[in-house]
Amino acid sequence: MLDGTQVQFKSVMLQKYVSAENGGGESVTVDREVPSSWETFKLWRVSEAKFQLRSFGGQFLSCDGEGHPVSANGKTPSIRETFYIERNGNSTVHIKLSSGAYLQAISPYQLTADYLAKPGWDNNTATFEMTIVANNLHGDYQLANGYGHDKAEEVLTRHRSSFITPEDFTFLSKHRINTVRIPVGWWIAFDPTPPAPFVRGTLVALDNAFSWAQAYGIRAIIDLHAAPGSQNGMEHSASRDGSTNWPTSAECISKSLNVIDFLASRYANHPSLLGIELLNEPSVSEVPLDLLVSYYSKGYQIVRNYSATAYVIICQRIGNADPLELYQAYIGFTNVVVDLHYYNLFDTFFVNLTAIENIEFIYKNRQTQLQDCNSTNGPLVFIGEWVNEWNMINSSQINYQDFGRTQLEVYNAASFGWAYWTLKNDRSHWDFEWNIRNNYLQLGDSPKKRILNNLVLFALAYWFLH
Repeated sequence: MLDGTQVQFKSVMLQKYVSAENGGGESVTVDREVPSSWETFKLWRVSEAKFQLRSFGGQFLSCDGEGHPVSANGKTPSIRETFYIERNGNSTVHIKLSSGAYLQAISPYQLTADYLAKPGWDNNTATFEMTIVANNLHGDYQLANGYGHDKAEEVLTRHRSSFITPEDFTFLSKHRINTVRIPVGWWIAFDPTPPAPFVRGTLVALDNAFSWAQAYGIRAIIDLHAAPGSQNGMEHSASRDGSTNWPTSAECISKSLNVIDFLASRYANHPSLLGIELLNEPSVSEVPLDLLVSYYSKGYQIVRNYSATAYVIICQRIGNADPLELYQAYIGFTNVVVDLHYYNLFDTFFVNLTAIENIEFIYKNRQTQLQDCNSTNGPLVFIGEWVNEWNMINSSQINYQDFGRTQLEVYNAASFGWAYWTLKNDRSHWDFEWNIRNNYLQLGDSPKKRILNNLVLFALAYWFLH
């Protein structure tokens, strides 16, 4: 029952699903026998029992009070869009207003807040079966809002003090890693009093990382990983419910540029700063190229206002975008880098590939693309994320060694270098330290450049992103 959980409600009396007509913006009915998108609602968690329900079209379920029908036309959630969900076990629920009136389905044509008694859990009009359709967002927003402010601060303070330490920079230095790519969330610019539900501590953590990097002669890239409103709808961009609101909000874009200004002004003169990445993984389906290029151009100028030499890194759009589209766009004159992310994952194409076929793909596709990017008279190329993991089942250690060796060979040719995602992770092969200590990834004697992410991607708690 965290933010972004997708749920459906079925009346136990009518045996029909609650539906936002046309996906939202109109009335709410209880007349569908088979649930689909109109019958699916995303939770906005207010507290453990109090929620707002967002329809497919983005509007919230809304009710003017006792005796009134429920509609799906709330644009901004307030008291009228807030409901209490009482659960009987995992699936049966009552939904009520703050006034105490329960929602009931007497007719298929209307959902009304006029059940005034305390309903039981038998076959009555105010009881619904709730199905959790998806619960796959476990990012910064879900963690902080799910725990609540005080508990989230306690958990994250403990996590930041122990997860990444100076000893990790000793490990990096020992293995001749020369740079770390550090993802941050937009709320870092408001630390120590970030907007709810985020909690303080991110800026201190980033300052610590810069101090440790300087002590070990390591450089740092600051990566704006989570932009206001989310640039891709994913948990690692701190999306509340899977929506991508960044490209449709001038305020979100302006706030992102302000964050870049804050980071550039604070770290431009730090000896460990190598560059600033303006945005991580904007969605190709949600973020228009012209809007992204405009944002990148403005971000470039902001960084240049503070530093003539810091690299400005621009990330390709994710979702089958041609990276050459950024090489054909003018962003700035000097020290511009295009960031590409290479995974033999997240696509059905890779599901049935053998070890040899995975390796051949690296040589035939990735190497060719890298050569094309390197040969352009423009930005440098950076493999900003890759991992020694694939979709193969029962892979041997030798298989992994071959796969890792191939990736290192090809990605070492990138003109700006590469970054592994990530230093530590709860899944072994995503964990750089585990790969090195257990001899699954063999760096060799003379890598061209090594840049390394030092942040867990899929764990509930991040180190710097929080």
